Amino acid sequence: MRIALFVTCVNDLVFPGTGRAVVEILERLGHTVEFPAEQSCCGQMHANSGYRAEAMPLVRRFVDTFAEYEAVVAPSGSCVAMVRESYPRLAADDPGLAERVAELAPRTYELSELLVDVLGVTDLGASFPHRVTYHPTCHGLRMLRLGDRPLRLLRAVRDLELVELPGAEECCGFGGTFAVKNAGVSGAMLADKCDSVCSTGARFVAAADNSCLAHIGGGLSRRSDRPGTGGDQPGVRAVHYAEILAGTVRTPASTVGGTK
Repeated sequence: MRIALFVTCVNDLVFPGTGRAVVEILERLGHTVEFPAEQSCCGQMHANSGYRAEAMPLVRRFVDTFAEYEAVVAPSGSCVAMVRESYPRLAADDPGLAERVAELAPRTYELSELLVDVLGVTDLGASFPHRVTYHPTCHGLRMLRLGDRPLRLLRAVRDLELVELPGAEECCGFGGTFAVKNAGVSGAMLADKCDSVCSTGARFVAAADNSCLAHIGGGLSRRSDRPGTGGDQPGVRAVHYAEILAGTVRTPASTVGGTK
């Protein structure tokens, strides 16, 4: 299958290792993965902030960039939800664009959807000898309804101990610009999420969106500087689940997220 990687802004600029992990996984399965250099932001931040007119050129650019591919994959439930759920509404007043969106949106997948539903794979032969807990991010949980797909992939990883996250369905408090506009509320929600993560005794917290992981990871990192807050055990690391899946017995992902 010829697959395009939509890397997303956060992964392109801050977490490029996640994009590389997606490519490694899919190429290991025998698929051709391409990175269209002309890709850009999906426009989610613009649309969510009320700048619909400013989002439209990005919608058109996305469609122009990815229309020819059999499948588009992104390591972000949030950005995929933007394409599948918001693009049809944004394009509704332009029949030609709406038709193209209707053709492309169903072929745009979050990584676990592509692996489990399209490629029929759950065991990638990965190895990760650590205790891990999983946070289902809001867009993946409520808009894409990923369900247990990421968990099924993680359960198949050799030597990985997966522990349930209390209150897993609760938002971490990021929400894009929400964390800036409502910093106090966001901080309180983050504190609750960090409490839950630390209560599991996990060494890693995984998720499908690096934006949320950056928020959670920042909260955990700040706790590690304050004795008695439980942030480090000796250190809880936030990591995208794709980076765990990219590890194998031969090349274990034990250094993921900067951990030696």
